[in-house]
Amino acid sequence: MGLNAIPYPPSNGSRRLTAQGLGSSGMIFDIQRFSVHDGPGIRTTIFLKGCPLRCFWCHNPEGIDKRPAVQFYPSRCINCGACVNACLNGAQRWQNGTRVYERERCTACGRCVETCFAEALVLSGRQLTVEQVMEEALRDRAFYVSSGGGVTLSGGEPVMQSRFARAVLERCKREGLHTAIETAGYCRWDALAALLPVTDLVMMDVKHLDPARHLAATGVSNAPILDNARRLARTDRPIVFRVPIVPSVNNTPEAIDAIASFVRSLMEVRERDNRGVGSAEMRLELLQFHRLAADKYRSLGLDYGAGGINPPARDELMKLEDLARAHGVVVQSR
Repeated sequence: MGLNAIPYPPSNGSRRLTAQGLGSSGMIFDIQRFSVHDGPGIRTTIFLKGCPLRCFWCHNPEGIDKRPAVQFYPSRCINCGACVNACLNGAQRWQNGTRVYERERCTACGRCVETCFAEALVLSGRQLTVEQVMEEALRDRAFYVSSGGGVTLSGGEPVMQSRFARAVLERCKREGLHTAIETAGYCRWDALAALLPVTDLVMMDVKHLDPARHLAATGVSNAPILDNARRLARTDRPIVFRVPIVPSVNNTPEAIDAIASFVRSLMEVRERDNRGVGSAEMRLELLQFHRLAADKYRSLGLDYGAGGINPPARDELMKLEDLARAHGVVVQSR
């Protein structure tokens, strides 16, 4: 089972990007059924581990590292000691009558998780086959049919596991399911393009048009992201550009005006290519930042860089929505 490394040489000294794909199995950190925010209708969202970005407000920090990790929730622990007996590496041990977790000793083997019926220990990351993923996804086929839903690949960054993502999407299409991907767009175009023939909808993040601000907020250049957005505009795939509205990052009229103008320019490219006939949908979504991920960061032993940021007010979001709509872009917010 080989790894398919897909390097992208980013500019501005940012992190080197690699995309990996396992054809028959992939690293999954969650499968969420009855999702209604990851595409049309009722959906099953498959969350793939690994992301090249380091957004300090990330709502899914357990999906950033491509390796499995143990999440520890102290408030759930009942000090039964079962994990201490199960751990072979001394990561779970007693100290002055209290059970402690030494993360640096942990290999994320999952033995402690299997014994923790209180769910104080949770393993984030499982190697699943295409068949295992589809067994879960197909349980809700009736709801997809009745609601116009389907299956969405999210993350993390699904393009980092491109071969596995392609295999899942191909199987979904054979089953007659609507498919969607959520991507940050920081990848080689050929890796993303390989998914498009079996993808019905692309949802792509655009966080900032300013290169320096994007680099500071995410750790990577926005050059390949914007380039891939331009390439996507020349395809026949419907696209939803999603903007997480994060105070101190992009909650200004100037930032949203620039993004809306960019999306409008892509709409015009698509209309010219199609001579205005039969062009696939392209729209913009503004997503309200929230702090619901704080507990996840603590469970992973990570600092939460957005802990001091307040979510934008609803009226602020509506003003930004109106500003974007003035460019002739279809805009939604939530």
